Amino acid sequence: MSAADRPSQPVPLAQVLTWASDSDARRIFSPLSAQPFLLFDASDDDLPEPAHARIRAWLRELPCPSIAIAASPTALTPVCDVVLDHASEATPLLEGIRHSPIAAAVLAQLLRAIETLPVADALTAESLAYATLQAGPEFHSWLAENRAAAPAIHNDPGHAVVMERDEDCLRLELNRPSIRNGMSVEMRDALVEALQLVLSDDSIRRVRLSGRGKCFSTGGDLTEFGTAPDPATAHVVRSLAVPGRYLAACAAQVEARVHGACIGSGIEFPAFAGRVVAAPDAWFQLPELGFGLIPGAGGCVSIARRIGRQRTAWMALSGQRIKAPQALEWGLVDAVQESW
Repeated sequence: MSAADRPSQPVPLAQVLTWASDSDARRIFSPLSAQPFLLFDASDDDLPEPAHARIRAWLRELPCPSIAIAASPTALTPVCDVVLDHASEATPLLEGIRHSPIAAAVLAQLLRAIETLPVADALTAESLAYATLQAGPEFHSWLAENRAAAPAIHNDPGHAVVMERDEDCLRLELNRPSIRNGMSVEMRDALVEALQLVLSDDSIRRVRLSGRGKCFSTGGDLTEFGTAPDPATAHVVRSLAVPGRYLAACAAQVEARVHGACIGSGIEFPAFAGRVVAAPDAWFQLPELGFGLIPGAGGCVSIARRIGRQRTAWMALSGQRIKAPQALEWGLVDAVQESW
């Protein structure tokens, strides 16, 4: 049976075992084929352990996302990229994968590879994967239709990040509410400078991070997308100037307070904090797959270390929003408070 015979219905586990026993079957599942995902029923878990071991090894090397349907954990679910209770829940993921199959494959492979890496190494791997996609056809297609004529212009007085010192506490506020605190180069550099101060000044024992205006941040400034000279240079810049790398280094001192929209880097960055407090109106989304990209501000690392690889893949592949109560249940945030 060809995977294309049932493109959106979960295949039985016996069929997966057949593919796992065929050295050429990996070619069926690829962003370059008609079947850029594997959707299978993992609930029928009565196979012997040697069969489980064979399938697990095959899934770890599958060059596309694997989505298991299983209402409860089985011997196979830990190695899958996403686990769902019901097949009906797969629709937004399959739509996302079909839209950007190359980015979806890179995301799944990256999340598997960095699961046990130290944060610094994982961030480097994420940046390299992101750079690869910046040179790819899916991002180029998005950019051709959406490239901004000019960068967004804000009308907010003061620095991009306002710093206020209160004894041993440093307060950092994102200060571009007129453009929804978009993570522009200006804001990125200001955050790096502020966090370098935290790391160099032992008298700063606490940091409170928040954002002014209606939301914490809607993520990367899309009007700056495509302005890097080339993907290789962009990777080098990220290696030097990703704020999340510095936030991770002082995470134990930092409490992030988020509200409203927290999109893309608007949650990838604060997720590195030792404590994240959300307002009841906060919601979270990873939309990068729609651009032919993956989370590139550290989210493959910070979010996966909070909610696990499989839920991170679900957020990124589906592009679905989650609200504050679900974020609290998953551990993406540590508390939900009415006020602070």
